[in-house]
Amino acid sequence: MATENKNLSNYDKATIPNAKDFRFGIVVSEWNDNITEGLYTGAIAALKDCGAVDKNITRWNVPGSYELIYGCKKMQEQNVDVVIAIGSVIQGETKHFDFVCDGVAQGIKDLNVKSDTPVIFCVLTDNNMQQSIDRSGGKHGNKGTEAAIAAIKMAELRKNSRGRGISIGY
Repeated sequence: MATENKNLSNYDKATIPNAKDFRFGIVVSEWNDNITEGLYTGAIAALKDCGAVDKNITRWNVPGSYELIYGCKKMQEQNVDVVIAIGSVIQGETKHFDFVCDGVAQGIKDLNVKSDTPVIFCVLTDNNMQQSIDRSGGKHGNKGTEAAIAAIKMAELRKNSRGRGISIGY
C-alpha cells in the first residue's frame, strides 16, 4: 500500500514556494462529503500555512467525482494559477467504481494536457470507508494537504515556465 508508514500531511515548508501571490481554484465533490470536507480542510490549512490568502482561493462544489472534470474545466477559465480536484470514490458491489475512477482520472489528465492551468488530482479511490477516513485526516494524514503542496509547486512551475523552455536537470 502506497500510504503505509507514510503520513500524507508531512512536508518541508522550507522547500515550498511562497503561495501568497498564487490564485487557487478548488473543486469539491459533494458525494462522500464526510471525506471530501476533510480533504478540503487539509488543503486549505496547507495553502494558508504556505502563504496563500483567502481572496485568492475560490471553491466550487459539484455533485459527484465524475462532475469534477467539468467543474475543473470551468475553473481553469477563472484566471487561477492551479486547480485542485477533490473527490472520493469508494468501492461498492458493482463495476460503477471502476468506470467513475477511470473516467475521472482520464478526464483530469486530459485537462492537464489541453490547458496551461494544471489540475491536481486529489480524488481518493479506496476499497472502503475506513481507508478514506485514514487518508482524509486519519492515521495516514491528509491527501488534501499533499494535493495543496503539489498545487503550489505546479503554480510555481507554471509561472517560471511561461514564455520560455524549461530545463530539467538530472
